[in-house]
Amino acid sequence: MSEAAVSEEPGPVAGEWLVYRGAGEPHDGIDRLPAPPPWRDFRHRASETPGGAETRRLGAHRAHTVSLRPGAEELEVINAALYLRRPLLVTGGPGVGKSSLAHSVADELRLGDVLRWPIVSRTSLQDGLYHYDAIARLQDVQIAAHDPEAAAGGPGAPERIGDYIRLGPLGTALLPSARPRVLLVDELDKSDIDLPNDLLNILEEGEFVIPELQRLADRLPGNEAEVLTSDGRKVRIKDGRVACTHFPFVVLTSNEERDFPAPLLRRCIHLELGRPDHERLANFVRAHLGRERERDADDLITRFLERSRTELLAADQLLNAIHLTGAAPGLDRDRLAELLIQRLDRPR
Repeated sequence: MSEAAVSEEPGPVAGEWLVYRGAGEPHDGIDRLPAPPPWRDFRHRASETPGGAETRRLGAHRAHTVSLRPGAEELEVINAALYLRRPLLVTGGPGVGKSSLAHSVADELRLGDVLRWPIVSRTSLQDGLYHYDAIARLQDVQIAAHDPEAAAGGPGAPERIGDYIRLGPLGTALLPSARPRVLLVDELDKSDIDLPNDLLNILEEGEFVIPELQRLADRLPGNEAEVLTSDGRKVRIKDGRVACTHFPFVVLTSNEERDFPAPLLRRCIHLELGRPDHERLANFVRAHLGRERERDADDLITRFLERSRTELLAADQLLNAIHLTGAAPGLDRDRLAELLIQRLDRPR
């Protein structure tokens, strides 16, 4: 942003949209904010019921699934992964619909909520499978030791060990089920060097064991323990072993910030999502903001596409600019688009 742009005083119309004015005087301007963008609307959580995850999936992600319209070749690759029960490795730049693809498949095929496993540099395979809170169990045992009435069947009892185990997204996806679950392993390229190799056996065998349960299996009623899943359900695990009956539809996304080992690539079906064209961007805007806003923003879509030929941009940036100019009419749309749609490949 130029110095002139920073020091320029907003006009009478543009100034009306400012909620925070930087004047140091408290006021209730926050009440004037219009409704949030559909993709940033969290108000449904206030009235969410225990079974409200389905509503959340169809609400927060509905526009993403509607806007995603894969081409003929992309459809063939996606269906190949479904038929072969292989993970789908989806690569492409930011904002091209990699994560939305998982929600689109889950929505259309009625496979329930998407299990999302966001990857960071510290993520390990154990994080995806399960977590055993040994410290909490030890603390509860020590507390129960001072209460004779709680000693029998207390935290230290074998049948209570499941209270301290929670399955991760990958572990939950591998539970036996009538239909396959959809697992989104988001931004795998951000992991450390070991995680892709650590995933190989799990993706090949579709099963894993929980040693903490295996050791006590013969002391548990029916050799089973009840544990919590990553999406808040309680399930029973027999003999400490989790083995899928239907291999989950696994979507691994990557922004192509690194290469993956050949053994992982061999186990995956690869889909590369290229830069969206005008029609796909128009669908994207229409699904989120409506047909009228799509028509009004046609020139912004065209300029966005022209810039994206030489700059790394994300469709979300375009959506932000179009929504904001509609929420605050009278703003200089071109100037606002320049402020919000900044190239992502420029060193900061």
